[in-house]
Amino acid sequence: MKFKKFTPLACLLAGTSLAAATFLPFSSPVRAASVSHNTAHPAHRKHRTIQTGEKTTQVAAAPLTARRRPASAGIAAAGSGETASVQAARRVVLGGGMMARQTIGKSVSEVTQEYISKQSPLVNPGVLVSSLPGVQGNSEGPLSTTAETLHIRGLDQTQIGMVYEGMPLADPFTYGAYTSAMVDNENLSSVSVSQGSSDLTAPTYNADGAQMTLNLRHAADKFGAYVEASGGTHSTNKEFVRVDTGEIGHSGVKGFVSGSYSSANLWRGPGDMYRWHLDAALEKQWARKSSSEVIFSYNYANQTEWLYPTLAQWHQYGDSYNTSGVYTPGNTAYYKLNTKATNAVVGTIKNHFDLGNGLTLDAQPYAVETYGPNNYGASIPISGGYYGTQQYGTLDGYAPGTTGTVTAISIHPWVQTTSGLNMIGAWKRGFNTLKFSYWYSYAVHTEFQDHYAVDSEGRYAKSNGYLTAGGKAVTQYNINGTQQLNALALEDDLSLLHDRLTIGAGLRVNMISRQFTEDLPGASPYKSVKNMFVPTPQVLLSYKIDPQNQIYINGTTGYRAPSSFQSQVSTYNFSTGQAASLPLSNYTPEFMIGEEIGFRHYGPVMLSVAGFNYNLTHHQINSVSYLPDSTLTVSQPIDAGGETARGIQAEVSTRPWHHFSAYASGQYMHTSVDNNIAYGGDYLRTKGKQEVASPKFLASIGLTYDDGTTFGNFNFRYSDSQYSTLMNDQGIPAYFTADVSVGRYLPKFGRFHPKAMLSLANLGDVHYLSSMTGYTVTAASKIRGIYGTTLTGSQPTYNVGSGFSAIVTIAGTFE
Repeated sequence: MKFKKFTPLACLLAGTSLAAATFLPFSSPVRAASVSHNTAHPAHRKHRTIQTGEKTTQVAAAPLTARRRPASAGIAAAGSGETASVQAARRVVLGGGMMARQTIGKSVSEVTQEYISKQSPLVNPGVLVSSLPGVQGNSEGPLSTTAETLHIRGLDQTQIGMVYEGMPLADPFTYGAYTSAMVDNENLSSVSVSQGSSDLTAPTYNADGAQMTLNLRHAADKFGAYVEASGGTHSTNKEFVRVDTGEIGHSGVKGFVSGSYSSANLWRGPGDMYRWHLDAALEKQWARKSSSEVIFSYNYANQTEWLYPTLAQWHQYGDSYNTSGVYTPGNTAYYKLNTKATNAVVGTIKNHFDLGNGLTLDAQPYAVETYGPNNYGASIPISGGYYGTQQYGTLDGYAPGTTGTVTAISIHPWVQTTSGLNMIGAWKRGFNTLKFSYWYSYAVHTEFQDHYAVDSEGRYAKSNGYLTAGGKAVTQYNINGTQQLNALALEDDLSLLHDRLTIGAGLRVNMISRQFTEDLPGASPYKSVKNMFVPTPQVLLSYKIDPQNQIYINGTTGYRAPSSFQSQVSTYNFSTGQAASLPLSNYTPEFMIGEEIGFRHYGPVMLSVAGFNYNLTHHQINSVSYLPDSTLTVSQPIDAGGETARGIQAEVSTRPWHHFSAYASGQYMHTSVDNNIAYGGDYLRTKGKQEVASPKFLASIGLTYDDGTTFGNFNFRYSDSQYSTLMNDQGIPAYFTADVSVGRYLPKFGRFHPKAMLSLANLGDVHYLSSMTGYTVTAASKIRGIYGTTLTGSQPTYNVGSGFSAIVTIAGTFE
């Protein structure tokens, strides 16, 4: 299947580079600055003074926020007018906060609060980074409460390590990342992606070749408050309030607490969603270089579940394909039967201790609990159905021999608890820094189904009890799982030639033990215990040619343990008693070996270019499909062998010129399946095919304006066509989207400093499929294997990209 190609990436980058050149400023960056600014609103202070020790320079003012990581991200505008006093290496924001200076010897891209504050406060973090090179972050609507849909260099969210303030974000079994459940956008200081590797000390189970990191804002030094209200299309709304305590007395203790409520109607189909969220942090400075911080988050959310169309359903129904608003007997797609909860309780204590003589210790215990339920519609045989492989006679409460099916809501009261301890010890001596880290993690997961019959109007009552046969609840799975992980890492960094040459090498060993049981009659296997030992070395080298230019090269490795309980135990069909999914026959971690070579330039224009190559072995793909007579999806994990990907990525940004700053990014990537894949007793002719969900071209252009009174941001994104089957016989065409935000800092009222903003998403109301929900390992139609076997195909399902939305935001700071 062929798709129409857009303009080649090389032409696009050449054009954007030429456009970026028009934004060159007339002075060089200011370094080693001491910055102090008052609390005046941006509209009333056009400039602030920067004292460098050599001269005093006037630069365009922007509101500052205290940042957690000033060394890597610098100072960015928050739009909240918070008070800050900063003694740090000062840089002028480039690209409107869409690009920050990086020095590590691998590809890293980042958006800062300067950019985040100009986006709709309802989007998820994946959308915030969707303009960065190699990144596809998609939203299913103006507001989302469910898992992230993210791809980086062709790797999906189950292959991307996700970290929030030193804690693993991803589900330790399925690797679903509920980033919207962890933190409000208003409390993010930055979001970064490492496109080619993860940190050796990062607490990740699944970082094949990429990492996404969410950084929380730092509590302000003085008392203040920030309030925000948003509303727009599809009855979308959000209310947010945050209070900073400032330093409490002279105790060295400060903190903040925030709360928010958001809700919306589904923009396609019936139903709605809502989300309650709380963030809090409290920190204590023990000494000049030692501190502790307690971080807590709580999330309670629920929404009507989306249905995901096949290509034929998309062509027939378009955006209107989803659950139905009216119940008819036997209708499992009735919207009140299909809902998903995303609930989370998150807590951690971050401790950093300076022990003297170059010794430091970071110790961080954490705990995360996530829970449902998720609900679906199902039709269950009244007589002759199956509980596992065991056939039952008639459901309890029905006359023996009654035929037909009963329509029910399938409630999945899953719960998962993860706890751990991550410790990093470092010893800096002269030009050498030695690090040793240890990470321990323990996770427990329980999931089953309770089915409640619905009446003629699609309603159910828990007081009527769930469906049983012979006194046992009818369910397609009843699983319990545990996981223990121990990871040890040793790193050594050398800084030579007056810190111009940096050489880093390290090794991490990951020891994982998993156990799952399937507590259904006849389940095979009933119990599955898997142990894995995975070493992951890496080498990073970087060289500063001069203060403005740097080159780097690296060799890294990463792994992903097989995902989901379905990789170890089976699920079963009510109607046939046959396994709906089978465990992996070869339970081996997916392993990545990658190489990068890159160049960075800092100056009036900031440029970063990197060439990359990676190889995957035991690439695991989950073929996802709906169970018959149900809206429940089941995943069939398959070892797809090897994959090779190589390409080039680039991003460029400019300093503000007449208050405008520009940004552009792009990536070209070629992927191929390395082998023919065993399937159905034969082999598929997949060798040399393009990998699924791996577009050859990605590009984006951004333009930001901010004069201290009026501000705006524009983003254009393009994604090339991509396949959804390994046989490359079906996929989605190329698409593009554009978003814009415009706003103004309003005159202050006493101690209140307001601003107003309008955010428009998908300006052209483009109707498009953004990515795949369920890949098909074989083909979309019947196909003949290498040895002549006729293999049955299946239809992939797709995510529908969000339609047009308009969100108005009114916000302000109290000082």
